[in-house]
Amino acid sequence: MYKKIVAVVIGSILVGSGINAFLVPNHLIDGGMIGIGLIVKYIWGYQTGLTIICLSIPLYIIAFLYFRPYFYNSLHGLLLSSFFIDLLSPLRYVFSFPILISSILGGFFVGTGIGIMLKYETSTGGTDLLAQFISRIVTLNVGIIIFLIDGLVILIGSKTIGLNASLYSAVTIFAVGIATSLLTIKKEAL
Repeated sequence: MYKKIVAVVIGSILVGSGINAFLVPNHLIDGGMIGIGLIVKYIWGYQTGLTIICLSIPLYIIAFLYFRPYFYNSLHGLLLSSFFIDLLSPLRYVFSFPILISSILGGFFVGTGIGIMLKYETSTGGTDLLAQFISRIVTLNVGIIIFLIDGLVILIGSKTIGLNASLYSAVTIFAVGIATSLLTIKKEAL
């Protein structure tokens, strides 16, 4: 129990740091609900974390009604990561890295935070929940569904952030995937 709490706190701090120190200063996005929250922030200026919570409400209602384990294992991750995304927003003005470095570092920070949470059977929820729902209906792997959702978010976001930032955002998603995968590799695979 304590390990899970520590994992959620550390993971959430890493996610919030990665978004604010590296992605937002360069108008980059991540995939999934975080990416949608960032798009909303870039268009209307709303707080990213609060937006993520609001947009996740329908998914959490479905999870509560039909997939209670998903609901309980990700609600605290959603709330804490969203809290730290908004709390750590002053980091946007602290660092100034080139866009390629920012896309890689931001991806590794976010991916490491997500990976730590997944390792302790919790998550930030969002479109990960949606992918788990979809995988129960169609015969696609959850990872492939998440990848498709992330690609769709970047495609939609390209209208807001432009082609150049969209290409670097794809690098971010790749870095997130690598960091998350490295932390969630099963011991048998080693």
